Amino acid sequence: MLVPIIGLILGILVGLFVPIDIPMSYAPYASIAILAALDSVFGGLRALSEGHFDVNIFITGFFINALLAGFLAFLGDKLGIPIYMAAIFAFGVRIFQNLAIIRRHMIDRFFRKNE
Repeated sequence: MLVPIIGLILGILVGLFVPIDIPMSYAPYASIAILAALDSVFGGLRALSEGHFDVNIFITGFFINALLAGFLAFLGDKLGIPIYMAAIFAFGVRIFQNLAIIRRHMIDRFFRKNE
């Protein structure tokens, strides 16, 4: 439990103190890749709360989802079709579904602990 917290703190510190400028032409690709990565993170938290988390599945899913989402946004851009909009919708739905399930697990644990 300590390693993820340390990683989170380091990630926040790097994000705050290392300025990273993304050119506007790459913004759609970066945004969809970040959403895909967040989807993987919340999916991993959901799997952890359900008791079947596997680090290999998480790591491969994290990178493959982000790369595939970025590639699909690039492909859609080359074809003149805003595919990234559909991906934003799909990842947004999955993120909120995972958050709802995580919330339910946390509420169930809290009320079972208090009984």
